[in-house]
Amino acid sequence: MDATLELPFFESEHRRLHADLSGWLESNLDDASAGHGDPGPAVRTLVRELASGGWLSYAVPQMHDDVRRLDVRTVCLMREALAYRSGLADVAFAMQGLGSLPIALFGSDELRRRYLSEVTSGTTVAAFAISEEGAGSDIAGITTVAREERGHWIIDGRKAWISNAPIAGLFVVFARTEEGAGSKGLSAFAVDGGSDGMRVEPVAVSAPHPIGTVEFDAVRLPADRLIGSRGDGFKIAMVTLDHFRATVGAAAVGFARRALSEALTWVGARTVGDRKLADYDLTRERLADMAVDVDAATLLVYRAAWMVDRVAGRHSRETSMAKLYATEAAQRVVDSAVQLLGARGVVDESPVERLYREVRPLRIYEGTSEIQKLIIARDLLATAETKGGDET
Repeated sequence: MDATLELPFFESEHRRLHADLSGWLESNLDDASAGHGDPGPAVRTLVRELASGGWLSYAVPQMHDDVRRLDVRTVCLMREALAYRSGLADVAFAMQGLGSLPIALFGSDELRRRYLSEVTSGTTVAAFAISEEGAGSDIAGITTVAREERGHWIIDGRKAWISNAPIAGLFVVFARTEEGAGSKGLSAFAVDGGSDGMRVEPVAVSAPHPIGTVEFDAVRLPADRLIGSRGDGFKIAMVTLDHFRATVGAAAVGFARRALSEALTWVGARTVGDRKLADYDLTRERLADMAVDVDAATLLVYRAAWMVDRVAGRHSRETSMAKLYATEAAQRVVDSAVQLLGARGVVDESPVERLYREVRPLRIYEGTSEIQKLIIARDLLATAETKGGDET
């Protein structure tokens, strides 16, 4: 990581922040894991610890030159460092940002005053409620509805696979406000956890993660809980995901770096016959492949983050490339680490075994690898068509 910071993607404040974060992590964060129990209490604790260190403020857009923006390179650096130490700490940090970014960028001043200080202080856990059983990557298929009634909004529907659902005090909920309008008929709302008519069902998954389904049965909201304008939901979702997609790749890089570090330590100590495991050509070949994957993923992630921060416009192709390659590469690197460690690589709750479970969901959430390929190809074809038209 230290060599990465010397790349031209970073300014001096990024290097200072990373040095400060590294010192704080060394003193305050062990390899955190919820084991196989309820991860909710562990995430609540991590949110409070990150808040006490002042780190959650970096997950929420701040004012710069009268414009509220998120520094994506900072979020990437933090997610990589946190994921290296603890996948659960990465989740705790990332979801505070993802679950509040729509309010920070598009919400009214009142919504910002109501929620953002609670998110950064760690007193409220945030959630981003967009996915449904029949509408995962295709959010145009959302069936949760919101209707206006006497100065209020009434929400009915069911959300699935929602991170932090069992513990969240704030949900950003995407619902249909226009019939038959596809992606153009969506709007976003701020909903308090525990509102009348809400029911949360926890879902157990392979890696420790507070996740669940959320049912809305005539949940009544004041009119001012609408985020942005009616019908802005698709735009809000896409801008949010464009900001955070590269950061998923950064978390993947953190997992991969840890797996490579564990593998290097093991092969340098393990003796097979009369030689160190590191002395075998097949071991060296595998280590080389792992190192190339880590570095290539790193470059794609921080290129994408730099573009989001510094170049005007949307950068869906670059952020999708970063997430696609980094998450697929991290899966390969972690799998190689398991193979090199042999039986020790599958011992329950060992670092590499935990990484093996933690890295897999990254290829699914915030857009599957297959969806990232479609986004990349669509942008390539659109660019080629535009260039062709200019030449004629």
